[in-house]
Amino acid sequence: MKRHLTLSTGLLALAGVLIVDAAPAFAQARAFVSNERDHTMSVIDMDTLKVIDTIKTGRRPRGIIASPDGKLIYLCASDDNRVEVYDAKTLKLVKTLRSGPDPELFVLHPSGNPLYIANEDDNMVTVVNVENNDLIAEIPVGVEPEGMGISPDGKFMVNTSETTNMAHVVDTATNEIIENILVDSRPRIAEFSADGKQLWVSAEVGGTVAVVDPTDGWKIIKKISFKIPGVNDDAIQPVGVRLTKDGSKAFIALGPANRVAVVDAKTLEVEKYLLVGQRVWQLGFTPDEKFLISTNGNSNDISIIDVASEKVTKSVPVGRLPWGVVVVP
Repeated sequence: MKRHLTLSTGLLALAGVLIVDAAPAFAQARAFVSNERDHTMSVIDMDTLKVIDTIKTGRRPRGIIASPDGKLIYLCASDDNRVEVYDAKTLKLVKTLRSGPDPELFVLHPSGNPLYIANEDDNMVTVVNVENNDLIAEIPVGVEPEGMGISPDGKFMVNTSETTNMAHVVDTATNEIIENILVDSRPRIAEFSADGKQLWVSAEVGGTVAVVDPTDGWKIIKKISFKIPGVNDDAIQPVGVRLTKDGSKAFIALGPANRVAVVDAKTLEVEKYLLVGQRVWQLGFTPDEKFLISTNGNSNDISIIDVASEKVTKSVPVGRLPWGVVVVP
């Protein structure tokens, strides 16, 4: 139901977005983008900002992450009910892992094992040993589980359930839910700060991001809302969330508002909005955090954001309906 549209450089320029022709230096990092409609994964050389390969994947690829050492790329092939594992250098499929039905997002334990997978169709989180593909546990959660986050120390995993409107906190030692946090409608992403002292949960339909204190009974500190001149409130739909490691900034993808919000992570106040492509979905930092990439589903491209200047510098065409992104050295 999404249309194939392209956001031109001219439109970006008219909107006051800086367009830089010269590609920034990325120390040979590569970005991997899952293209939901094409059933492919685009590989982008971050020195040249060009697509250097397109890999055929399983059907409807969505969630995509890297192993802690950056050597492996994990991808959810949602309509094939499996997780695909690729070698980040050779781009070859290494193996597939069990996932449960309709995997959408997942998260690795900081040690690199196990893998926690949200299964939208059966209201479960599946826990899998990535070394031998053994099923470790199935954790019942709310209806339509999607977002997956894990604390930096690996002690807590958080799943968001879209229809239940909750973030479920799981003790990874026991694989039992220890807390249910009621948030606004259709929560999509759960993201911990690098120090583990905050949990950010986006609510797509509710139009807010809840900031939670894990050290104080998982209480909500604040719900951040967004107002963009000339954009209807119902078009402002927070999805992707990324925080800088130093805890100074948060970036929020706002869906059909075609903006990424920049938030002061200390004061929890919105500072500005960055115009990107159409229907911005997910976000991913380069390893050095100098740049942030947004996936823009309806314009079939990614936007490159300079983190220091907080400006969009480039648009790169990829496949149809780009969904997830991860960058490795």
